[in-house]
Amino acid sequence: MNTPATISWTHQGSEHTAIWSSANSEPPPQRIVAVDDTLGADEAYRLATAGTSMLFAGDYHNARQLLGAIARRIPAGTKTKRKAAAATTAERFYKYRQARKQRAQVLSKLLVPLEEGPVVALRRAPDVAEAWMNAFGPVPGPTAVSLQELLGAIGAQQWRSSGLYVSALDAKIHPHYGTFAPVRGEYLELVAVAELPSAARAFDIGTGTGVLAAILAKRGIKEVLGTDSQARSVACATQTFESLGLAGSARAVERDMFPEGLAGLIVCNPPWLPGTPQTLLDFAVYDPKSAMLRAFLAGLPRHLEAGGQGWLVISDLAERLGLRSREELLDWIERAGLVVLGREDTRPVHGRASDGTDPFHDERSSEITSLWKLGVA
Repeated sequence: MNTPATISWTHQGSEHTAIWSSANSEPPPQRIVAVDDTLGADEAYRLATAGTSMLFAGDYHNARQLLGAIARRIPAGTKTKRKAAAATTAERFYKYRQARKQRAQVLSKLLVPLEEGPVVALRRAPDVAEAWMNAFGPVPGPTAVSLQELLGAIGAQQWRSSGLYVSALDAKIHPHYGTFAPVRGEYLELVAVAELPSAARAFDIGTGTGVLAAILAKRGIKEVLGTDSQARSVACATQTFESLGLAGSARAVERDMFPEGLAGLIVCNPPWLPGTPQTLLDFAVYDPKSAMLRAFLAGLPRHLEAGGQGWLVISDLAERLGLRSREELLDWIERAGLVVLGREDTRPVHGRASDGTDPFHDERSSEITSLWKLGVA
C-alpha cells in the first residue's frame, strides 16, 4: 500500500501536518499559509496566482464565498478580434483549454480541512460524509483537500441521489463520482433505434455508467458485457444493470478495451476529442492522440463474429475544431481492415449547441453525432 502524501504548514508558531487528497492526482502544494474569515478576496487572489495554497479555518460559507470571489477575479482570457481571427480554430481551442486549466489551478489553491468521520472541520459545514465516502473512501486522519474538489464530490452525490432520466431507457440511472453522466441524449437514441444485427452477444467498450449496454440489453440482446479500465465505472455500471433489472443479461468487468471471446455486436463511444485529460471527468471527453478510438478500430476485426458489426458512436466536433480530420478517421478504418456498412446521423440538442456566448458556438451548433456501422472487409 502506498504511503499517502502529506502537507505541512505553520500556524501561530506551531507545525501542522495533514494527508493530502486529490482525485485529479495533483501534487501536494509546496507553499501553504493558514487563513481565516478575515482574508480579503484581493489578497486571496494574489496568493493563489503566486502559487500559494491557503488552508482555510473559519466558516464554511465564507470559504465558498471567497472561492467565488477568486473566480470572478480570474481574467476571461479574451483577445482582440484581430488576434483571434489570425488564429486557427484548433489554436483557439488549445488556448481556451490552457486558460481553463490555469483557472482550475488558481481555484484549487483554496483548501479546507477534513477530519475522521469524515467531517469538514469548519463552522457551519454541511454533512459531507456520504458524498466523500462515495467519491474518495475513508478519511484515516486529518486531511486537506481543495474546496473545488470537495464541491465536485458534493455535486456528484446530488446527481447520484436524484438520478438522471434517460429517455432511451424510460428510466433513471445514477452516475457515480468520476463517471461521466450521459446528459446528451441524442447519441443514446441512435443506439436505441438503429437496426440491430443478428447477435446474441454484445460488448460495450468503455461502458462508463453502463447506459449503452443497458440499452442493448433492454432491446433484447441476451448477453451484454461492458468493459471499463476504471473500477468506479464498473461499480456504477453494475448498479445501473441491477437497478434496471438487467443483471441477468448485462454485466461489467474491469478491463482495458476488449474482453476475451467474440461478439456479434461491439459498441464503443470513445472520448470525442483528441487531447490530454486534466481532471477525472476529462477522461470521458479527451482521448490522448485518439488512442482509444484507434485501439477500438484496430482490435475490432479480432473480436467480431463472422458477419458481426462494430458500432462507433462519435461526434464530428473534433473535425470542426481542427483536431482531427475525416480523412484520418477513414484511413484508420481502412487500415484496420474494416468497411463502413452504413452511418446514421443526428444533430445535437444540448444547451451548448444553442448558446451564442460559447466561444465555439459555430462549431457546436453545426456538430453532427454519428453511429458508424462497421464490418470486416
